[in-house]
Amino acid sequence: MYAIIKTGGKQYRVAPDDTIEVERLPGKAGDSVELTDVLMLAGDGGIEVGTPLVEGASVSAELVAQTRGDKIIIFKKRRRKHYRRRQGHRQDLTLLKVTAINAAGKKAAKKPAAKAEKAEAADKPAETGGAEA
Repeated sequence: MYAIIKTGGKQYRVAPDDTIEVERLPGKAGDSVELTDVLMLAGDGGIEVGTPLVEGASVSAELVAQTRGDKIIIFKKRRRKHYRRRQGHRQDLTLLKVTAINAAGKKAAKKPAAKAEKAEAADKPAETGGAEA
């Protein structure tokens, strides 16, 4: 089983026991994190794609460490104009170990119930509304 999740403006494909680096999340090493932005689930039962998210689904992960990425050099230059600028950047990252994928709730099961409620609501006002008054 695997899932596609969204965190920090990026999408990741995760499976149980995977280790991923994501943008900085609050917490300390050893904390558990619940990622609720699940875009897709795939497993033995088939594939379930969210619109845009899969309702009730989440991914549990353990925060392993807070780290920083490699240094990136930003260098700007305009030739023949005596203009040079050099800047460095290191992104703050969080190392996560995926512990479980929770696939609670099926969106397809909720749609017929919503249609049945709308049909009942449409029938009730017609029965009690104008005939008695």
